[in-house]
Amino acid sequence: MAKRLNYLGILNQQGLLSANQVREAQSLADQTGIKLQEALIRLEYVSEEQIAQAIAQEYNKQYIDMKEVVIRPAVLELISESVARENCVIPYEEEGDTLMVVVADPNDIEVFEKLRFMLQRPIDCLVSEKSSIMGAINLHYGQSTIESTDSMINEMTDTAINFTQIEDGGDSGATVQIGTATESDAPIVRLCDQIISEAVQLRTSDIHIEPFEDRVRIRYRIDGKLVEREAIPTRFQGALMSRFKILARLDIAERRRTQDGRIKLTLGDKDLDLRVSVIPTAHGQSIVMRILDKDNIRVSLVQLGFSEVDYKRFRSLITRPNGIILVTGPTGSGKTTSLYAALNELNTPNRKIITAEDPVEYYLPGVNQVEIKHSIGLDFAAVIRSMLRQAPNVILVGEMRDLETASMGIQASLTGHLVFSTLHTNDAPGAITRLVDMGVPPYLVTSSVIGIMAQRLVRMVCPKCKRPYTPTQAELDEAHITKEEAAKGTFYKGKGCINCNKSGYRGRRAIFELMMMTNKIRELAFKGESTPVIRKAAQSEGMKVLFEDGIRKVLQGVTTIEEVLRVARLEE
Repeated sequence: MAKRLNYLGILNQQGLLSANQVREAQSLADQTGIKLQEALIRLEYVSEEQIAQAIAQEYNKQYIDMKEVVIRPAVLELISESVARENCVIPYEEEGDTLMVVVADPNDIEVFEKLRFMLQRPIDCLVSEKSSIMGAINLHYGQSTIESTDSMINEMTDTAINFTQIEDGGDSGATVQIGTATESDAPIVRLCDQIISEAVQLRTSDIHIEPFEDRVRIRYRIDGKLVEREAIPTRFQGALMSRFKILARLDIAERRRTQDGRIKLTLGDKDLDLRVSVIPTAHGQSIVMRILDKDNIRVSLVQLGFSEVDYKRFRSLITRPNGIILVTGPTGSGKTTSLYAALNELNTPNRKIITAEDPVEYYLPGVNQVEIKHSIGLDFAAVIRSMLRQAPNVILVGEMRDLETASMGIQASLTGHLVFSTLHTNDAPGAITRLVDMGVPPYLVTSSVIGIMAQRLVRMVCPKCKRPYTPTQAELDEAHITKEEAAKGTFYKGKGCINCNKSGYRGRRAIFELMMMTNKIRELAFKGESTPVIRKAAQSEGMKVLFEDGIRKVLQGVTTIEEVLRVARLEE
């Protein structure tokens, strides 16, 4: 009798997964605490759909694509929405006395026992991927968080209640439990709860609540793009702002000055931090809440999306004993994620790592992180000076924003430390000019900096609704793609589905420009040559500019030409 293969063996047999890839994914899973399946998907070795199909084959169950499935209301009523969401299961059809349900894990005995006990009938299953099941739950139960937020706002708009005052609920300072508000709670409490829940479900990085003369606008930044939600009437403005300020432990009576705070919250099994910023505007206080999800920072260098050549180069840089490695790019370009990935790689018991950050966004186990506090004189230069007395091997300086900080970082690198930092420049060669403009002597730049990496984030084509397409000649010309390259490449576009909120894109991937400080580059920097001259020399030595790395990802079917052109242009 042939031995039954598990899903890994089935994927291997189908030629979709190698033993080396499984080992690499297992290493990532062990390092980050995620499941092996999630690690395989993150590394893009196999898709969620391929894993689900292999699991179905392993347990001799039928795989079902939930995108086109319509479930009868009578069947839906058999399992409540809360049970469906909690257990990631949706009823599909009745076959005699047996209820067929769709699950992601047919070996989850606990779920089947729970359903048998609740329904007092036999349960059998079909298999689909988890994200498709959750999408089907949102669609069929008609109570996804998107709809509930809009309906809640409409319901509150229709009432005549005046929400101008809100009492401190006594939960400031504590971890907020989101998703537990009941009908007995104040409407504003439920609305704030719902806004945060919806934002997290939609993978939002920032929540923007902005008052205007006739309304309070709510916008979410999803994959780098702002999406407007239902507006709130201005009569709820004071109560809404007060509720969020209470959660962030801010002074609700202070309306003239800027304020910064933090909300710690638990949503399901996720522990999240919200970094809150309040500024006074012409029509009231505007609040922006940055959602910090620890899962987003648990990435390895492999996951960042380097080309094979750049990966080897960057890996060689971070294993150097000393020198400065700079990461450049605008706000929101993923610099922190790249630096933390490098620190995760270096974070071993035999290395001491200290960071100076403004503020500390994510907490890394095993790393000494210092938060900058300008109000008490604890600035970057003061922290770096004290850091060196702690005998670290690796130092991370949040940003080189002035001459004093840059000089301290350079001194640290020259005394045998590996220093990571960020700089706000448009490209990698521009970082050299920026340091010199700050007042750092060129000879110090050339003797300390060992590598500079610029990066941007492009949205990835949604894996659920992507379709092959053929670009027009005009598009190919604009992207500088030759006919030969186009013939070898694979082009995809997203049609728009539940999974990507009808945008055609889901998730983001970085594009890179890695400049190594070779002897030729050092010579040009020492002479004070301009950025274009340094860029040309770096390209002649193998550096791929941001645009070229973006087009490489277009040809691999990861993103689209429009996305790359949006964030990077080829320098003529």
